Formats: sequence, structure tokens, C-alpha cells
Amino acid sequence: MGESLGQTRRLGQTQGQSPGVSVSQVPTHAPIRVVIAKPGLDGHDRGAKVIARALRDAGMEVIYTGLRQTPAQIAAAVVQEDAAVLGLSILSGAHNQLFPEIIRLLKAQGADDVLIFAGGIIPDEDIPALKAQGVREVFQPGTNTDDVVEFINREVAARG
Repeated sequence: MGESLGQTRRLGQTQGQSPGVSVSQVPTHAPIRVVIAKPGLDGHDRGAKVIARALRDAGMEVIYTGLRQTPAQIAAAVVQEDAAVLGLSILSGAHNQLFPEIIRLLKAQGADDVLIFAGGIIPDEDIPALKAQGVREVFQPGTNTDDVVEFINREVAARG
């Protein structure tokens, strides 16, 4: 069985209000909604799950799509979930093919305002081109999860 991510939802699950929670106890602002996705044929998702848990622990609503997602599936999940942020985790080396396609599909579906960040094994020389295409930040192995949380909070706040 897979690891439990606590309050992190898998795509397709609904989020309901907990019994006994009154309307006055509900936060006045919605949490930042983040989709974490594993595009392509990667079969290793430990890093994605670590980031998902850290973002959830920081108060964000995290939807994890699971392994081996196509660009179309990822774009559809972002739109369906009305996510403000998309985190892409990749180890396969296919980032130069998959990320631009995901960005293209998001734009085609009117979701070009989604904040996109990436992590995994991405060579330094590939990062400028990814950023030029719309990936706002790339986090490499060893990044402190607090840095990812701070990045998302700062970027979302700046977008208003």
C-alpha cells in the first residue's frame, strides 16, 4: 500500500466539512490549492510526497495526481481543481519535452495564471529555458521544504 499523506487528497476525492465544525470556525480565507504531479514514466514519488506533506503541513490544500500522468491529465487536474499552483516532480530527464506541453495545455484551457514550480533531477543548464517557458522556479535535490513553502506563499501573495 502507498503511504498516507494525511489530509492530502488524491485526485478525484472530495473534501467535505468535518462533523462538528461550525461556520464560525471555518477560516475566512481559502487555503492555497496546489496540484502536485508526476509527469511521464517516473516510478519514484518519494520527493513529490515529501513536498505534498510539507505544503499540507503549512496549511495548503494539496491534490496529488499520482504517478505516470500525461500532460493532458495534469492540465485537466489543475483546471478541474481550480488550483493556484502546480508542482511538477520529475526524475526521468523528460522535463524539456513534458513541461512545455503541460504549459501549452494550461494556456489553451485558460489556466495561464497558474504558478508553476518544478523539482527533481533537472540539470542546471536546462533551468533557464524552463523558466523562459513559464516554470517560475526549479528546486533541486536537497532543497529545504521550508524554502518551497516560502516561495509559494510569497509568489501567491504577490499575485494578489
